[in-house]
Amino acid sequence: MVKNLKPIRTVYLNGEWLPEDEAKVSIFDRGFLFADAVYEVTAIVDGKLFDCGSHFARLRRSLDTLGIAMPASECTLLDAHKEIARRNEVTEGLIYLQISRGVQDRNFLMPDDLRPTIAMFTQAKRIRDNPKWDSGIAVRTSPDGRWALRQIKTTQLLYSSLQKSESVRQGFDDVLFVEDGYITESGSANFHAITADGTLVTRQLSNALLHGTARRSILDIARATGLRVEERALTLDEAREASEAFITDSVGLLTPVVSIDRRQIGSGIPGPISKRLRELYIEAQLANGDSIAE
Repeated sequence: MVKNLKPIRTVYLNGEWLPEDEAKVSIFDRGFLFADAVYEVTAIVDGKLFDCGSHFARLRRSLDTLGIAMPASECTLLDAHKEIARRNEVTEGLIYLQISRGVQDRNFLMPDDLRPTIAMFTQAKRIRDNPKWDSGIAVRTSPDGRWALRQIKTTQLLYSSLQKSESVRQGFDDVLFVEDGYITESGSANFHAITADGTLVTRQLSNALLHGTARRSILDIARATGLRVEERALTLDEAREASEAFITDSVGLLTPVVSIDRRQIGSGIPGPISKRLRELYIEAQLANGDSIAE
């Protein structure tokens, strides 16, 4: 018999450090029964946490919007992020944090006194060894069928999961959601386009899309370099005529989009502006990100 030699990770659950195979969440947890939970995913590169402060600020906004109590201070969460990375010896990869409303017998009504469930785990991943940065990705369009409050980073991800999986089955890398003729975002990332005159256009913040942490940082960098930025609704036709396009998120950081519905974007290869913005973003985060060693 071949034994499973995969290392057993240490995970964090409600204040305890546990082997992953010993961590248990109640079957009555509202995160399990109703997707009544929010989450954040933070990248680690060279032992640095990327955009950690922005992740915690968005976490608090999501919890406040849903009326879930913040179960720990941002300082405590930062210490826990560093500790879980050290315990699992992850210097490049991801930290997943999830907070649900808590445990109760199944009921649509929400009591005010539930104790939130908080869980964290790591995923080792070679963030900077991403072949899609060199090749770009192909996306297909689909109507946006998600719920209306997309600015909250909830675990209600089934529609995105279905559409992303269908995209791969059809030979694409991801899906691009369209609503009323305008692009909202991709399956799990914010979408951006560079117009023929060199303007970076991305959808303005609203409840139609997630308020991405990488989005915010990269737009700040773009403005600092003198790039013209417009935050407005972008039509599918405009995106198809762009000279470059890309998506931003905490996993891929900045990934070029080279075709939409098999129609080539620009030259059909990742463009120079996208590449430069990603380089500057990584450089800034390595210089200013929180070190897991501290």
